[in-house]
Amino acid sequence: MADTPSLPPPLDPREQPILESLIEIRDQLTLLKQDRTTYIKSSDVMPLYEKIIEQVRQLNEIRADKPQEDNQVDRVLDGCFQLLSLFFMTIGRNNEAPASYALTSTIKRLLDHLIEVDLYSEKDLAHVSHTLDKLREILKTADGSHSENFVTLLTHRIEFSTSEVQKLQDQLREIDGQRVDGKFVAANGEVPAGNDEVCDLLGRCLLWSNIVLERKGVFPEAFASKYQILVEIRNKLEKLSLTQAWSLRETDLYDYQRQLDRIDESRVDGNFVDSEGKFAELYVQRTLLYLIRRSYGYIYYLMVSSEPVSEALLPVYNQLQTLRRCLIEVKNSGGVSSPRELYPYSMKLNSIDNMRVDGKFLVGGDIPEGQGSVNELLSECFELSYELRVAAESEPEG
Repeated sequence: MADTPSLPPPLDPREQPILESLIEIRDQLTLLKQDRTTYIKSSDVMPLYEKIIEQVRQLNEIRADKPQEDNQVDRVLDGCFQLLSLFFMTIGRNNEAPASYALTSTIKRLLDHLIEVDLYSEKDLAHVSHTLDKLREILKTADGSHSENFVTLLTHRIEFSTSEVQKLQDQLREIDGQRVDGKFVAANGEVPAGNDEVCDLLGRCLLWSNIVLERKGVFPEAFASKYQILVEIRNKLEKLSLTQAWSLRETDLYDYQRQLDRIDESRVDGNFVDSEGKFAELYVQRTLLYLIRRSYGYIYYLMVSSEPVSEALLPVYNQLQTLRRCLIEVKNSGGVSSPRELYPYSMKLNSIDNMRVDGKFLVGGDIPEGQGSVNELLSECFELSYELRVAAESEPEG
């Protein structure tokens, strides 16, 4: 990986063996991520999780009596946790504490960008707030099931993000509190309808649209390569957001995260600079920042949309989701005129049901995570099919 040299090496020589161990673990996680010959299983992930936790324990002991440092150890550790978090999603353990790590990183980036652009609404914060509440509940129930050090680390990350959300929400409420009967009222009792704010926003939008029209999509050579990289990342993530149920392995998001992180962190005082250290013009700044923000938004969406089902069970789960949507569509459109019309659905449901052994779906002798979700979906499909059949049988012959 090429993302560690920007940080200094550890000052304490006792941290060097930890750095080497973490690099080795990260390499193992990377190789596992790249292996497409088999499904990822809990038995593949948990031994590496235990190795990382052991290194965290040793690191905490070394740093017990001194301020928290920020060196290559921390960056490699972050990479390990990012990958590990995505692996927990891949094996369907979304509702466990380790799966929260990568999502908190993405949320932090989104909130930083909202603050930087200083243009947001309560709607922008609502979903993030909901997700943070969910993550907090996961951590509350994590005691005993995962390392105390790891849970504490995650808790600190979330309470930092919550404070940022709260600060933004407080500002919105303060503005909202100035309204009287839903309107902004001036001292003389007149309603200016937020004239100054709207005019300012309108001016900014007009300025930006004029620059875009003037440029006609032409990008300066000094920033062209960075622009092309970000466009490619945005397009790939957009495609994944449309087909994620069938094509996404959550660990794939790690590479996109790291590319975006490096580009985002290359800014100087919030500005993109060329090879000579000159700041990019407004058009370049806004365009690149938009692409980064849009890409982080897609990553956030893909993470929160991840189903708590192991990769090994996703083919069955996705088939059942499709069947469920079809059956609901049939029901909403008036049902069927004859039970015979339900045969294709019944045959498919029975074939999936027959895959179970003692009520469980096995893959290569393993019992993948997500059995409850798949069985619940299967039951729902059977129930829908039964309701449609009963309704068809009760129809008078005509």
